[in-house]
Amino acid sequence: MPAVLIEKQSSRITVLTLNRPERRNALTIGLMTDLTAAIDAASEDDTQRILILRGAGPAFCAGLDMNETAEPEKAHESGGMVARTLLALSQTRLVTIAVVHGAAVAGGAGIMSACDFVVAAEGTRIGYPEVKRGLVAGLVMTFLRRQLHERDARELLLTSELIDAARAHTIGLVNRVVSSGELESEVQKIAASVLQGAPGALAQSKRLLEQLWPTSVKEDIERALAHHMHARESHEAREGVAAFLEKRAPAWAPQ
Repeated sequence: MPAVLIEKQSSRITVLTLNRPERRNALTIGLMTDLTAAIDAASEDDTQRILILRGAGPAFCAGLDMNETAEPEKAHESGGMVARTLLALSQTRLVTIAVVHGAAVAGGAGIMSACDFVVAAEGTRIGYPEVKRGLVAGLVMTFLRRQLHERDARELLLTSELIDAARAHTIGLVNRVVSSGELESEVQKIAASVLQGAPGALAQSKRLLEQLWPTSVKEDIERALAHHMHARESHEAREGVAAFLEKRAPAWAPQ
């Protein structure tokens, strides 16, 4: 079964569905490779203007697949694929809409944050618990610093606490919160509004929004990747991931 389902919802809208419901759509190297390829293919199709990203099953995305993360030989490849996935989503000319439900956690909250719009179902849990695993959520920080006040970003990143969709909306992490039954209609409202705009003007608006920041997303991610990989290869990451898989509290060594 494919890890990413691709559907042309209309002549101008592509829907990508993360398709590992039995693992809450946890991100593997293979899934991220397929997702990035699908984003690139849709971007290269001149007829397409909107990309909708959703998750199959009970959750949008639970983050990195910790079983794969526990394999040291895959750390660099996995970290690099996270970076490429976030860049593909953030740099595409298409207007991107994340449709989140259930949970969007760690890397799952990262790919959500890289989209232009986020529509969340009521009760969705969202957060960045990387430090509890001995990891650093460096790759997503470029999006959080653009979208949130610093106090809110610090709270999310340093406490690791998950927040609900209503709180995420209040601090600006998501655009709209609706009941699960209204998700599709709300997404279509946004898509209909976007499609009224001129394609070139929309693409240029996205480029200008990027250029108005003192550093680009690409530069930020390249810088963050070094911190992310340093943490991935640390004793803390090995202990944090092992503790998660063994369902126990981590035993952090003093610094």
